[in-house]
Amino acid sequence: MSTTRVTYTSTEVVAIVPPSQMHPWLASYLSQLATHPLRTKQVTLGTLQFVQEVLASHLASVPRRPLPANAPFYAHLLARAKIDSRALKMAFYGFFISAPLGHTLVGFLQKLFAGRTSTQAKIAQIIVNNLVVAPIQISVYLASMAVINGARSVDEVVKTVRAGFMNVMRLTWITSPLSLIIAQKYLAPELWVPFFNFVQFVMGTYFNTKMKKLRLAAQAREKKDQEDKQE
Repeated sequence: MSTTRVTYTSTEVVAIVPPSQMHPWLASYLSQLATHPLRTKQVTLGTLQFVQEVLASHLASVPRRPLPANAPFYAHLLARAKIDSRALKMAFYGFFISAPLGHTLVGFLQKLFAGRTSTQAKIAQIIVNNLVVAPIQISVYLASMAVINGARSVDEVVKTVRAGFMNVMRLTWITSPLSLIIAQKYLAPELWVPFFNFVQFVMGTYFNTKMKKLRLAAQAREKKDQEDKQE
């Protein structure tokens, strides 16, 4: 039987995958991931962050931004689809920040535990991921979201990170070990990147949707308070 060799130079993982057992699109993606790991992750996360922002806007029922009647037709289409500058900023975040950071941290984690398959090693991998990798990624994520949402000073960014860190960290401590256990137990190493991208996309969409709903509720309360004062 012919085989496809997938080599991960960034994590020193080599896997042999029979083409008959893999969808051609996935095989092509893994081939690109093996040949150009960072670039492929950048394109993937940039796209996922863009879609995540648009999807969260729809799930949270964010109002369509108002446009003048004489605005171009494409502008109305973009507004209806809820594609705006924030979605582009999220794509830039995924491409230039999230992907390189994740590439480096996951590479470090897999190199650190390469060839170690004992139960103790798997537990240690989960601990390192939750106490070292996850806090770094969450801090960078919250800081980036603060800047995208309009923070212009270091103090504003720090306040945002402090306010949201433990809430995100607690949920991460629940979901991250579960996803890592699933990856360790059921997935070949070459499938870890697509799997973690999917988990990150789902969690990111959830957080983004929740934050948008909270922001809309706060704006509604503020508007109601202003109307009450005017009366």
